Amino acid sequence: MSNHEPIRVVLADDHQVVRHGIRQLLIESGIEVVAEAQDGEEAIRLIEKHQPDVAVLDIRMPYYSGIEVARRIRGKNLAIGLLILTAFDDEPFILTALEAGANGFVLKTAGMEEIVEAIRAVNEGKSVLDPIIVPKLMHAIVASHGPKLPYEPLTDRELEVLLEAAHGLTNKAIGVKLEISDRTVQGHLRRIFEKLNAANRTEAVVIASELGLLEIPMPHETTSG
Repeated sequence: MSNHEPIRVVLADDHQVVRHGIRQLLIESGIEVVAEAQDGEEAIRLIEKHQPDVAVLDIRMPYYSGIEVARRIRGKNLAIGLLILTAFDDEPFILTALEAGANGFVLKTAGMEEIVEAIRAVNEGKSVLDPIIVPKLMHAIVASHGPKLPYEPLTDRELEVLLEAAHGLTNKAIGVKLEISDRTVQGHLRRIFEKLNAANRTEAVVIASELGLLEIPMPHETTSG
């Protein structure tokens, strides 16, 4: 997509008033809402039909939850950014959404600018976490590994790769920045996961932060909406 073309979004939420409010917000910000879905089944159909840049999904919807929609879209190998926008901030929801393939998780209480910037970040291939849920996510993951996790030390290069991953860069973007190949980046991440006993990037970043190896990048804070 060229820089002057608007980001195309499919918006899925079972509350019409909520959809209308978010739609107006996005339109005013220059983002195009190509379709709206009121349940998970319709969301999947519209995402497949319109192939948007980003799908904004509520968690609790009829037929399929936003998490199940994310899982099914990822199962179809569609290159679409998936942003969970919800009122629920419980750890199980957060972890399950990320494991299902969501690129971001933002609360509906977030400021308007934060929601718009989250969509733009996901469209650029970055990962987004609402600042409010980061401590909860950290606690949940660390608790599952115990208070003191033994680990094999990371090399300087592995720390560089993990730091860039923590900032939401894709393997390709990390490779360009560090002047290494995508395959090399993938190899570093695989070894990082093994050393930290992590299942994915999110766990690796949180565990590394708990161990004092790096700081979790926090999105800049805005006032709650």
